[in-house]
Amino acid sequence: MQLRNEIPDTFWSLFRSVNREIYIEALLCINDEYRYSNYFLTREVCIQMLSDMNARKRFELQAEESDTETDLMETPSSRILGWLLKTGWLKRIEDYHTLVTNIVIPDYSSVFIDAFERLNSDEMEETDIYIQNVYATLFSFRNDPRASLSMLRTALVNTRRLNKALQDMLHNMDKFFARLLDQESYGDLLREHLEGYVEEIVCKKYHILKTSDNFYIYKMDIKKFIREMRENEEWIENVRRCARAMGDTRDDVLELLDLIDRGFDDIEHRISNMDKEHTKYVRATVTRLNYLLSGESDTKGLVVRLLNRLSAGEGQDELLAKTGEKMNLFSVEMLSEKSLYKRRKSRKDFVSQLKADAETPDLDKDDVLRLNRIQVRYSKEEIEEFIEAHMEDEVMDASRMELRSAEDFEKLILAYDYSTRKNSRYAVLEEDADLVERKGYRYPALRFVRRGV
Repeated sequence: MQLRNEIPDTFWSLFRSVNREIYIEALLCINDEYRYSNYFLTREVCIQMLSDMNARKRFELQAEESDTETDLMETPSSRILGWLLKTGWLKRIEDYHTLVTNIVIPDYSSVFIDAFERLNSDEMEETDIYIQNVYATLFSFRNDPRASLSMLRTALVNTRRLNKALQDMLHNMDKFFARLLDQESYGDLLREHLEGYVEEIVCKKYHILKTSDNFYIYKMDIKKFIREMRENEEWIENVRRCARAMGDTRDDVLELLDLIDRGFDDIEHRISNMDKEHTKYVRATVTRLNYLLSGESDTKGLVVRLLNRLSAGEGQDELLAKTGEKMNLFSVEMLSEKSLYKRRKSRKDFVSQLKADAETPDLDKDDVLRLNRIQVRYSKEEIEEFIEAHMEDEVMDASRMELRSAEDFEKLILAYDYSTRKNSRYAVLEEDADLVERKGYRYPALRFVRRGV
């Protein structure tokens, strides 16, 4: 008879109850004491244990639809125990010799309580547990002459569970990507990465697959065991003969070994997919960090923010209308400063361009780092303040400026870069101006004005 046929109909009411969390917590407490007391509890012990639990957690027990006035007058501990007994989660056994009422956990209820424990506890390192189980089972099967095919079936079950654990790891990666996009500040994003992803995935799970020897050392030994057992025909015939003698003819030894071997090949594929997802997450984290650092200067980040706001659904028609007014969908330059089509240059221009590129020295590592630091050192507001501070009669003339430090020179460079953008508040009047040399700095005599002036 299947175990599920023993479950009473009232058993499922726990999942619809308003006190669902309280009952689950009570079952977990009773189960802990149940194992400690050699799977035998009296009613008085259960009441005392539930009273202690209520004193620690301060639960607020609400009335059930099936509660009577008599039930509501009892203590919370008695109400919880009575409800669990009435719905079939616990079972009462009367001992008439000692006049004691014993509380036991039925088999079907124990299955669900084990599931509650897994959901309530920290995620176990199942990859470590299952690989050791497979290794120990195959080692015993290979070296113990009394071993039966049931041991191979146990190894196959643990191999499939290991595959399932790895697949669950892979499927749960989407929640980390969602949490990554929810962060709006640099500090929150870094905290989410270090305390969320690194703690939950890298240290607890991904670490086992990549840096610990728990997985790969056992895996290589298991492959070796399977290969040696396949090649030993005399041993295989002996196992088959023992299985027929015991009446176990459901599976063949080679078939079970093939399934286990194939399962470990699947594990390799899943680990490869985990590598890809891990790389994608790290790349997405770095991209998001760069966007939060660069502010509004990152076009891709601005487009993502625009699309997220449009997808929110609030005032969508109005936002679409405003976006359409700003976008020229008939232009060949759409959402990019680079044209979709460029006319081919002549061969003479191509050769001269190659010579110019050859004469231009490449930047070394220090120059690249210095330019990156300059780019993110000053915000857009600081550049605008610099331009406003040096304006005279609504014009900032670089030839009349007095650069006091390297910071002023860097801001002048960034002011020119900022003024060339379409969304800039300023414009450059003379781009082909004469060069000015002053106090060791050399720069063009540019003139900056407000747009529209």
